[in-house]
Amino acid sequence: MAEAQQENLIGLTLAEMGDRLAALGQPAYRARQLCAWIYPRGETRWEAMTDLPAQLRELLAASFRLSWPETRRTLVSDDGTVKYLLGLDDGDTVEAVRLLYRYGPAFCLSTQVGCGMGCVFCASGAGGLARNLTAGEILGQAQRLRADLGMTTGAAGAGGRGGATGPAGAVGPSFHVVLMGSGEPLANFDATLRFIEILHAPWGLAQSHRHVTLSTCGLVPQIRRLATLGLPVNLSISLHAPNDRLRPSLMPGVASFPVRDVVAAADDYAKATGRRVTYEYSLFKGVNDSVALARELGRLLSGRLAHVNLIPGNPVPGTGLAGSSGETIRGFAVVLHETGVPVTVRRELGSDINAACGQLRGKARAGEKQ
Repeated sequence: MAEAQQENLIGLTLAEMGDRLAALGQPAYRARQLCAWIYPRGETRWEAMTDLPAQLRELLAASFRLSWPETRRTLVSDDGTVKYLLGLDDGDTVEAVRLLYRYGPAFCLSTQVGCGMGCVFCASGAGGLARNLTAGEILGQAQRLRADLGMTTGAAGAGGRGGATGPAGAVGPSFHVVLMGSGEPLANFDATLRFIEILHAPWGLAQSHRHVTLSTCGLVPQIRRLATLGLPVNLSISLHAPNDRLRPSLMPGVASFPVRDVVAAADDYAKATGRRVTYEYSLFKGVNDSVALARELGRLLSGRLAHVNLIPGNPVPGTGLAGSSGETIRGFAVVLHETGVPVTVRRELGSDINAACGQLRGKARAGEKQ
């Protein structure tokens, strides 16, 4: 069977691994062994999986493949942020970002190739939506970034140490995931939730739900659906305007969802999970940064289990938008604080390599600096 026709096992759940192995006449316990190699260890070499019989390894190699996105290019910021251009099996590319904080690494991952939301301040949707990513392609970004930090022990990990002693105790150190790369995670709901399942599961990467932040433009039905699942991941709403006069001009893809419906759905999520909702608000000079709008935002969110994260608007070619001044941002924050709404100003990382909020692209373009 040609490799292009083989199923990629990365992105399958434990139950699905069991189904594939059962079809090969293998016992159920082999699925946990296989997951232990593929997920925490990040192993992609069949021959390294030494607690699997040699005959089974040969059968797996003939039937399946193990494929992560390929690193096409990396750019390193002065602040240590690293942006990756990653190639997918079909030739599409996405970008992912590795950030280092005092509490450890955070991986900003993409969920779609391009984006269909059309936010005027964001580079990701400039070419529209090409396609959704699979759960394996989302997970593969995390695996690639983990490997480069030595957090896997497989062939792509530090020193290629995988395979000598078996997978026991292979779960690596913790990390954070922010689904804020290109794409709208809740428009790719099933793949996003499958990725989170594998990320959290003890047979997967065993990471806390509280280490996951999911950012959405505010797709109300999907937020409500997410709330019913009770997963305590951090929900982040890209709001950027407090009313339905201004928001559709900035975010046309969610014009059909009134601001108050978005906030009500977020309230349901906060009630179901006990997690405070973060509202992202990028500030652009003369567009959405007035004192009047700050007061309106404060009235909208006051008394809710909510927090506002103010983001200095980043330059994106072709948008015609300029970020607000530091003085204006600080004044906006003061007004929110006076209304009783918790507020912080995001420390921007990676803007010198176009890796900050709104600057990621869905795919490489000929002659374009990534």
